[in-house]
Amino acid sequence: DPGTSRIQITLHPDRLADGTRFMAVYTEVGDEDLIAFIAEYDLGEVVSCKGIAEGVENTNYLLQTLTSDAAAPQNYILTLYEKRVRRDDLPYFLGLMDHLAENGISCPTPIHGRDGAALRELAGRPAAIASFLSGMWPKKSTPKHCAELGASLARMHDAGQSFDGSRANDMSVAGWQTLVAQTRDQADDVVPGLKDLLDAELSEISSHWPDNLPNGVIHADLFPDNVFFLGDRLSGFIDFYFACNDALAYDLAICINAWCFEADNSLNVTKARALLRGYASVRPLTRQEFDALPQLARGSALRFLLTRLYDWVNHDPAAFVQPKDPKQFLGRLRFHQQVDGPGAYGVSFEDVSA
Repeated sequence: DPGTSRIQITLHPDRLADGTRFMAVYTEVGDEDLIAFIAEYDLGEVVSCKGIAEGVENTNYLLQTLTSDAAAPQNYILTLYEKRVRRDDLPYFLGLMDHLAENGISCPTPIHGRDGAALRELAGRPAAIASFLSGMWPKKSTPKHCAELGASLARMHDAGQSFDGSRANDMSVAGWQTLVAQTRDQADDVVPGLKDLLDAELSEISSHWPDNLPNGVIHADLFPDNVFFLGDRLSGFIDFYFACNDALAYDLAICINAWCFEADNSLNVTKARALLRGYASVRPLTRQEFDALPQLARGSALRFLLTRLYDWVNHDPAAFVQPKDPKQFLGRLRFHQQVDGPGAYGVSFEDVSA
């Protein structure tokens, strides 16, 4: 209640009347700490702060504040960065979101305090507040969603060309080698024969990985739950905490894996075609990018198979967040192993070139 002095902080499983689900989070924030933290900003007084269930890397709260001249509270997202996000990377992520927003890309914008800083510390964790992005992520993607995604991704890639930050992709070939080594002893417990498959696949992909493609800022994790829509219109991207500098077409290959497969791991060619044509309508592909699509898609399937496998075999049963089944991306990897060229994704070079 904005008329009382007590902040409503929800830290236990709960569900709002509209169905939005909240749950316990990794790091709890006390009333006094939160009040002192918000005092560094021009956001008014805290009305409520609720832990958000979705997301597996960081602690997120839906924060509501009220200024004296406002008729209703304003929504923000408060993020506390947990162990898997390096503090040294945070200026890149936050700076990128500022840059993209300034260049017309809809995404959460970091809120800067009175001292101009966006990154602070709360409850022993690096923390930041970002603007609230309206929309919902699609539980079942459609070709229309995929076309919107492709065009918006290309616009994001274009906007990122003028960003002066740089961050290597930790989840590229060198990272896969580390993950294979870390999961080798338990891989066959998840799927018989998986250890040998991963060793062979890593060797094959590494020896043919393209290194001469157009490069720039990529999101690197554009799964449906990181893309918001209002109806069929894309309203923005969230969760830039895997963003890095890498081949632009690799981002597109990640989206093929994340958006264009059905539950039985069959490729929905209509969705893939819509995604690729939507992207090319803004940023046409080079011949090298088009030819590399099968290898890039195969590599991105291996990347998510490995990170899910790592989380699966290292899962703490007491944790609130359940790991995702790695076998889903094993099926997608097997699809890419069998394709005979980029035409398998529903387009010809003429469809996606200038």
